[in-house]
Amino acid sequence: MDPLIVTVAPVGAELTPEQTPHLAVTPKALGEVARTIREAGASMIHVHCRNDDGSNTHEVGRFKQAYEAIRSQSDLIVQFSTGGAIGMSPEERASVLQLRPEMATLTCGTVNFGDDVFENSFPIMRGILKKMHEHGVKPELEIFDKGHLTNARRLEKEGLLEFPAHVDFVLGVPGGLDATVQNLCDLVDALPPGCTWSVAGIGRMQLPMAMAALAMGGHVRVGLEDNIYYSKGRLATNAELVARVVRLAEELGRPVATPDQARELLGLARKSPGIEATMAAP
Repeated sequence: MDPLIVTVAPVGAELTPEQTPHLAVTPKALGEVARTIREAGASMIHVHCRNDDGSNTHEVGRFKQAYEAIRSQSDLIVQFSTGGAIGMSPEERASVLQLRPEMATLTCGTVNFGDDVFENSFPIMRGILKKMHEHGVKPELEIFDKGHLTNARRLEKEGLLEFPAHVDFVLGVPGGLDATVQNLCDLVDALPPGCTWSVAGIGRMQLPMAMAALAMGGHVRVGLEDNIYYSKGRLATNAELVARVVRLAEELGRPVATPDQARELLGLARKSPGIEATMAAP
């Protein structure tokens, strides 16, 4: 099996500071999280940003501060969210791509999200991909339902996507595909040849989905965006969630990828483990 890529989603758009004291609201706090998860064995960080009061923001300056803070503390692959938060415009969601992160997410279809709707029409997806191409950002395809893979194939036929790609299955969102091993196997079987994949299980399904991915040769996403608990009633830190997956991988005899090993597996340019910012000025 390939070395395990551990992606961490530490913040997200739904979590509130009242739910956990471990939410990294400021860029400085996000940089500190980057340091601790790197030490625990993470390869990549998935970035959402907040204002100081905890509210969501996709403001370019805030993402620049966050990127600089992460780079000052780690050599992690930096992956920006282009999902943002429910209600953000497509232009707002894509604006941070001008900072040229190594990767960014592309959600491959509209999905119910609790009582809300996370809209990702073909015009929205095409617009975000255009910005990714313009700024040289590699997409990670976020798949909430099996039809999203069909959408991705359509984008590939239009010349907007290239396969093989890196795919993240986000399972267990209310309104999306359930987080079951059977569903995960079905999705993996439907992937175009050569794709790499990870799985993000929501809530209590984070650990079972991670364990399945470890056994299947896939990769994992953990972090407070998807699950705030280490065990029933006990709040987790991002580093604890990483360390648990790393221990399980070690029990299976599966090595954990360094950021540079993950870059090689994902077809990214190899970076030195330095701390200088690599993005263009906004």
